[in-house]
Amino acid sequence: MPIKQYKPVTKGRRISSVQDFSDITSKKPVKKLVKIRKNFAGRTNGKITVRHKGGGAKRYVRIVDYIRNKFDIPARVESIEYDPSRGARISLLVYKDGEKRYMIAPNELKVGDEVVSSKETAEIKPGNRLPLEKIPVGVTVHAVELEPGKGAQLGRGAGAIIQYMALEGNVATLRLPSGEIRNVPKSCAATIGSVSNPDYHLVRYGKAGRMRHRGIKPTVRGKVMNPVDHPHGGGEGKHPIGMKFAKTKWGKHALGVKTRRKNRPSDRFIITRRKNKKKK
Repeated sequence: MPIKQYKPVTKGRRISSVQDFSDITSKKPVKKLVKIRKNFAGRTNGKITVRHKGGGAKRYVRIVDYIRNKFDIPARVESIEYDPSRGARISLLVYKDGEKRYMIAPNELKVGDEVVSSKETAEIKPGNRLPLEKIPVGVTVHAVELEPGKGAQLGRGAGAIIQYMALEGNVATLRLPSGEIRNVPKSCAATIGSVSNPDYHLVRYGKAGRMRHRGIKPTVRGKVMNPVDHPHGGGEGKHPIGMKFAKTKWGKHALGVKTRRKNRPSDRFIITRRKNKKKK
């Protein structure tokens, strides 16, 4: 998907860019595979628990099949569609028995192609889904399960690529897009290929209005607030925070804080933390 830029007729247009959408083959989703998205605006029981969320354009959530448990039944790709809830494209599959399902579209998948999900054997081509133990080492995969039968959890974002590095004993070793190297059970399923729309991260939104359409409200810096509103507040003009470390609005450490819960069961599967982080 190329990125499209307009003539700089306004200040916002000058620095913004949009998706090209030339790869979309159908604009109307299947009604049975759509549901209304409830907007909670970052609130739980009416209280704000996540700030800077609210508003946004009305969305209809596409029901995507992450498990793909119709085994050994070929499905034809009827269309490549846009999904407002993700950067990647989704493809509409029509199975031999007539059932329709959505899946995350991999790169190089075209309308008219046939894909299949199997527990035993299938051709190694983009869109086919197999257990890791049935996939040759070195193949690029995405939409990988963490537990057999749970559905895809790893590598679902636009352009995501997971490197299948090794198979030893009962585990397969994967390199995730974040740089983390981890083991997963070899019976977990994965889809061949990389996720579609790799240029999605190059889109520049350019102005606050487009961010509001996405449901993201402005973020005000603490140092421009009053002392009553933020620990960084107060002072005349531009000034440093005047503290040994940055604080949140509620006085807790803001930078360099470990947020991962200690002694997580999945820690033993992680070989190398993302971005060269050490195990905690």
